[in-house]
Amino acid sequence: MTIETILGAIVIGAVIGALGRLVLPGRQPIGWILTIVVGIVAALIGTAIAQAMGVATTDGIDWIELVMQVVLAVIGVGAVAALRGRTRV
Repeated sequence: MTIETILGAIVIGAVIGALGRLVLPGRQPIGWILTIVVGIVAALIGTAIAQAMGVATTDGIDWIELVMQVVLAVIGVGAVAALRGRTRV
């Protein structure tokens, strides 16, 4: 793993996490660092699912993979927001 790979994962995770928060209606009580972490996890899992389903990797934007990643980010942000909201007193 190179520094470029790590920085790329952080940037893509931030974008995927932000898209997930934008798609999810309402206010989420989570910070931007947690949003990036959820986005990174969603991007990794979405990529793994797309590869397992046989979605072809192209030179351009892989739209099917991107949609999977954003959907997973929406689910992840919603789950984390629900857990964080429940633990607050």
